[in-house]
Amino acid sequence: MQACFFAISGILPADDAIAAIKHAVEKTYGRKGRRIAELNYRAIDKTLACLHKVVMPETASNEIIIQPITSPQVTDFVRKLTLPMIAGKGDTLPVSLFPADGSWPLGTAKYEKRNLALQIPVLETDLCTQCGKCVFVCPHSAIRAKIFPAELAENAPPTFKHVPPRSKDYPAGWHMSYQVAPEDCTGCTLCVEVCPIRDKTNVSRKALNMAEQPPLRAQEAENWAFFTKLPDYNRSVVKRTTIPGSMLLQPLFEFSGACVGCGETPYIKLATQLFGDRMMVANATGCSSIYGGNLPTTPYTTNAEGRGPAWNNSLFEDNAEFGLGMRLATDKLADAARTQLHAMALEVGDDLIESLLNADQRSEAGIHEQRERVAILLAKLAHIATPQAEQLAAIAEYLIRRSVWIIGGDGWAYDIGFGGLDHVLSSGEDVNILVLDTEVYSNTGGQNSKATPRGAVAKFAAGGQPNRKKDLARIAMDYENVFVAKVASAPRIRTR
Repeated sequence: MQACFFAISGILPADDAIAAIKHAVEKTYGRKGRRIAELNYRAIDKTLACLHKVVMPETASNEIIIQPITSPQVTDFVRKLTLPMIAGKGDTLPVSLFPADGSWPLGTAKYEKRNLALQIPVLETDLCTQCGKCVFVCPHSAIRAKIFPAELAENAPPTFKHVPPRSKDYPAGWHMSYQVAPEDCTGCTLCVEVCPIRDKTNVSRKALNMAEQPPLRAQEAENWAFFTKLPDYNRSVVKRTTIPGSMLLQPLFEFSGACVGCGETPYIKLATQLFGDRMMVANATGCSSIYGGNLPTTPYTTNAEGRGPAWNNSLFEDNAEFGLGMRLATDKLADAARTQLHAMALEVGDDLIESLLNADQRSEAGIHEQRERVAILLAKLAHIATPQAEQLAAIAEYLIRRSVWIIGGDGWAYDIGFGGLDHVLSSGEDVNILVLDTEVYSNTGGQNSKATPRGAVAKFAAGGQPNRKKDLARIAMDYENVFVAKVASAPRIRTR
């Protein structure tokens, strides 16, 4: 190892340094097997080919250069506030640019383009079975699937990969594409690890394989730009109960700043795929609140219709109550809208009122139909110049059922926020609770929580957990109105 250092430093000639390393390898591995030594020789022989001169600038600078974004879709907010903050120039911005109410626009994480990955996944279309597992497990929504009419790909870049779907659930003449965002991928390899398909003639070749990012960056960025412009498949006919089907739904949580290979974010991403266009999220402080609202950007985003999750962060100790408040508030606003509807029966019409009040919103198709009814209602109210019409127009959207989610880690759910969580569970209200159980206080560096298994050692709890893990699921099941599910979907990661 010293010889390698000396060679780079220029103290020893490169050839002498490599000879010294080979001698050290022979001495170390000669008795352990010739194959290991040969592998090391091969790595050493490639050293000279990989050496290159690093030219040092005359003056050092820590300035972050942001590539200019010319897209007309970029808002003034992003151009004047978000991009300068990404570039580290937040101190130069006037206070007047910042939202006075603390609200922040969605869909800004896509502008970061962090380029973290040294390698990115490359699809082998001849092997891919379109199982969707790579999309499912991706922590950063950097690999996605779409199905679309084949003629839409006529002007696609030459390297854009798309093939007919293997499933018979889709129309004839359509094509399927799996595409990676090269500048947003973190290179965690989870997609390759979870991919179940191997070439029978070459078992080291899978349907997804990691390849060096720099040579692929430009072409895959062009492919990604084309991919994002393709329309999404009709949500009302997607098979949401299968992985291949649900992965065709647009994730409304993308490119978060979570750790590479994060095990929490795939669950949040899946929730936004299934319910994101009508989600209201109460997020407890912790990892999920950091990568969920790590300003100046946010990973929560909107679909083509401009709909997306409404997200807010609350304290560790009261997040469950905060989410319950969201449920109660939206229910009260919906009740007020129904009362206003009855009061304006002559102007609106009995048929429309009856269909709005008796709508079945238990399915995606039902939600879509209710949205269309609300649009008709708003169009009618726009032509009625009365205070009552204005009041109803302001709350008419609450006639569409909201999906309220209370999200947090085990430190919140098992420990500090448990009292509030238990209260919400016993309330019987229609809320969804997602506990991201890492069995340790992750955000603070690694301390035991009541979710930590007996004997487990954490970074700041070297003595091991003396008690068994608290059975939160069994406690929740004591309430007859609560449905409980436990799942661990992340693939096993090999230690390299």
